[in-house]
Amino acid sequence: MLLAGVCLSLALTGCAHSPPEEPLDPLEPVNRVTWDVNMKVDRYVLRPVARGYVKYTPYPVRVGVSNFFDNLFYPTVIVSDFLQAKMGQGLMDTSRFLVNTTVGVVGIFDVAKHMGLDKHDEDLGQTFGVWGVGQGWYLILPLAGPSTNRDFVGSTLAGYLSPLTYVDPAIRVPLTVMYAVDIRTALLRVDRVLDAAFDPYAFVRGAYLQRREAQVQDLDDGDNPQGFF
Repeated sequence: MLLAGVCLSLALTGCAHSPPEEPLDPLEPVNRVTWDVNMKVDRYVLRPVARGYVKYTPYPVRVGVSNFFDNLFYPTVIVSDFLQAKMGQGLMDTSRFLVNTTVGVVGIFDVAKHMGLDKHDEDLGQTFGVWGVGQGWYLILPLAGPSTNRDFVGSTLAGYLSPLTYVDPAIRVPLTVMYAVDIRTALLRVDRVLDAAFDPYAFVRGAYLQRREAQVQDLDDGDNPQGFF
């Protein structure tokens, strides 16, 4: 079933390119329903939890948690580097992962940064874009938020590179919840802008597609949250 979904998404993606100002969004009615559900979950669960996390968790602890998850999912960055033929960056990112996993205590401390091994932001969705695969349809995924056919395939395949896929559910579930809180905390800074938007759905759609295009072209500075809920 999963393979069928991936194949369908690839088929729909094809070479379909569309600029952010003219998004390919044939599922907009369905997307907007999913968006509304996501926003209710966010308003009553995710946002309050994220605010409480910021209020009661010391900043150094929050940084350590973010560093841990960055490092945990870094194998996807490394694989994407090599698939995009960024060999030098791939070797640097491999070194970064090894240093932070060992000396940095499973990534809690970003020791590699002080060694000149800066963090990079690559993923399989970007890789497909570099290869010339179009983004396909714009999608709103339940709880996960914005995506496209191309990014959906990329994130699905990236799951096989995630260590969380191979650990006991007793460990995977709480870590997944913690990761969701960490991501939502990073998005608190955009809440005011989103709340002020005339059409939040269209605003996020444009922002997401613009950022993804910038990432494919290596124009993004990486100082942005990883998505919108």
